[in-house]
Amino acid sequence: MAMWLTCTQKTGLSAVGLQQTLGLGSYRTAWLMLQKLRQAMVRMGREHLTGTVEVDETYIGGVEEGVHGRELRGKALVVIAVELDGRKVGRVRLRHVPDASGDSLIGFVTEFVQPGARVHTDGWNGYNGLAKAGFKHRVTHTKGDRELAVEVFPHVHLVASLLKRWLGATHQGKVGSKHLQGYLDEFAFRFNRRRSGHVGKIFHRLAEQLVLRQARTYRELVGH
Repeated sequence: MAMWLTCTQKTGLSAVGLQQTLGLGSYRTAWLMLQKLRQAMVRMGREHLTGTVEVDETYIGGVEEGVHGRELRGKALVVIAVELDGRKVGRVRLRHVPDASGDSLIGFVTEFVQPGARVHTDGWNGYNGLAKAGFKHRVTHTKGDRELAVEVFPHVHLVASLLKRWLGATHQGKVGSKHLQGYLDEFAFRFNRRRSGHVGKIFHRLAEQLVLRQARTYRELVGH
């Protein structure tokens, strides 16, 4: 039932919502169920993004005074790749990265984007090695201008806006950095299937992926 609700609820479920809906005795049980489902939402051997791909970063967390550039004081950095389907948004990939270094950003692109694809980024030096890594790298300098960045990279910023709205609404903005990646995986799972008219197929896909992987235990998830 938790699997079915997760697949059919448009905005998903929080652990509190699942606990109440299923009448579970503890929040921990509901939270663990959802964490296991999120692990299975990343399909093993999934295809790389192809064609033209926009890549940029966004911050999860409140605005802080005295924080400049890509500093991470009290915030989480999420890098987003959006495959373009003509003028529309295609598939997405998201990752919580420790910093905006070349190792983090180019490593993300290399893992999720097909070599030879056209990758469009801003002028941040963390992306400087993309051409050497085998991508057709297009650079548009935004010079820290947020409005210009939204205009130049509209697809990435649309996805970032939807992500933040979902985290704030469904999860009340209470997702910590430690478990953020699981929520990013759920968001991508939902977003990439947004045009599907058959929730039964989505449910079947999730069940199939659960069978193929070993779930992490509660102690593994919380780091004990």
